[in-house]
This record gives sequence, C-alpha cells and structure tokens, in this order.
Amino acid sequence: MQLFFSEFPIVFSAVAFLLALLIGSFLNVVIYRLPIMMERDWRKQCDDFAATPATDLPEGRFDLVLPRSRCSSCGKQITALQNIPVLSYLFLGGKCGHCSAPISRRYPAIELTTAILTAFVAWRFGFGWEAVAAIFITWTLIAISVIDFDHQIIPDSLSLPLVWAGLLMSLFHPLAGAEVLLVSPESSIAGAIAGYLILWSIYHLFRLVTGKEGMGYGDFKLLAGLGALLGWQMLHLIVLLSAVVGVIVGIGLIVLRSHDRQIPIPFGPFLAAAGWIAMMYGQQIIDKYMFLMS
Repeated sequence: MQLFFSEFPIVFSAVAFLLALLIGSFLNVVIYRLPIMMERDWRKQCDDFAATPATDLPEGRFDLVLPRSRCSSCGKQITALQNIPVLSYLFLGGKCGHCSAPISRRYPAIELTTAILTAFVAWRFGFGWEAVAAIFITWTLIAISVIDFDHQIIPDSLSLPLVWAGLLMSLFHPLAGAEVLLVSPESSIAGAIAGYLILWSIYHLFRLVTGKEGMGYGDFKLLAGLGALLGWQMLHLIVLLSAVVGVIVGIGLIVLRSHDRQIPIPFGPFLAAAGWIAMMYGQQIIDKYMFLMS
C-alpha cells in the first residue's frame, strides 16, 4: 500500500480528503463542546467557594463523545444519516430535519475546509509519517482558530500537545526523507522558548505602554508549539506573516464597519494560519526572499 500511494499521490490525497470530511465533522464537535467543558470545570471550581450553581450549562455527562449531537433549536437528536459531512447539509437543504430551523453554514464549511487542507497536505508531503504528522497539526490548528475566534481563548489541551509533539519528534532528528517536521532538538527547544518569550515580551511591553492587554497567554503557548515543531528559524516568518495578515484583516473589518473597535480581534487564527503556511512552504519563502535580497 505504501508503494501504491507513493506512486499515485492523487489517490493518497483523495483518501485523505474523504477521511478529513469525517474529521471535520468531529472538529465541529470539539469546537463547540470544548469551551463549554472548560467553562463547566471553571464554574465547578468557583462553586467550591461560592454558592452559584451553573444553571446555564448542560447537566450530566458532557464531553467530546456524549451526549449525541442534537439540534440547538428543538433539542431533537441528530440521526447518523443526518450527520454525514456536507452531504447531509445539502440533502436537508440547510435545515433541521425535525423543526426546519436553519443549520449554520459554518458546519459544512469547517468540514470542507478540513478536507481540502488535509488533501493539500497529503499532496504536499506524499505518503509517509511526515504527512500524517502534518495532517494532525492541521486539524489542531483549525480547531484552535475557530475556538479562539468564537471565545477568544486557546485551550491548553490543544496548544500544549503541539509543544510536546515538536520536542518529541526532534529526538528522531535526523531521519532520512524528513523534509520539514524533524528539526534538531536544539532548534526545537530554542523555538519553544523563543516562541513563548517573543509574544510574552510584546504583551508586557504593550501593557506597560498602553495599560491594556493586547493578547492572551494562549497565543504565547501556540507560538511556542509552532516553534517546537518548526524550529526557531521559522519564528520570524510566522510572526511577520501573522502580523501582516492580522493588520490587513483588522483594518478591513474596521473600515467596512463590521467590527467594533472596542472589541478585540483574536490573534490565534492569524498565528495558526501563518504557522500552517510556514509548515507547508516556509523554507521556500525564506529562500526566495534571500534570493531577491541578494
């Protein structure tokens, strides 16, 4: 099978696309439930000190497995046939099969985005362990981006595994055939430390000058994870790309008056996008830049 996928990368990309549709559906569950799970845990800790029951949060078991998905409008359980990625949305006409309430377009959008990016990663790296690692990183970055966009938090349960994965994979450096995701232990450790300290320093400098908090600690940990995975050499590219995209998007939202200036724009999605680009084509971008400068 390895030889077959290696000789026919388009088949490997197609298989990865179909698998990622299912993963995209699961990412929708993670994106919706993980912040609620975190809030339930925070409320429970607060209840130890104050008699304020969290009546607005789900009772009973609530995690990434149970309870079964339900319509947010009528509460009816979604059947397996109604939960097929993308196809069920199209078949149902974008409405609940029970109450006909509209289903957010974001669900099939995340599923399709996950599938497309996964297929792109599979095509870029080819069949092998490096493609598998890059695919899991891609899925994690998608979940982080949407959760941060919705709630302006980056769960440690998603960002810290990137740090540990990067440090762990660096122990196998060098490995024949590794193109990106096997930096040296020294580069990985330095990347994790520098990634955290870069944004930590910017955060405290910004707060010292303005008296406001410009970003959260989750951003520090995310950049630390990207630094551990890709090495310190990629950090300047990631920071530059994320800053440029963030400024463009932020100005665009303000100019179009679709975003209140007083409402902060999460930085995590820009970091995640920049990290993904650096993972895919970081060295080529740096080489091209150096060639143009010389």
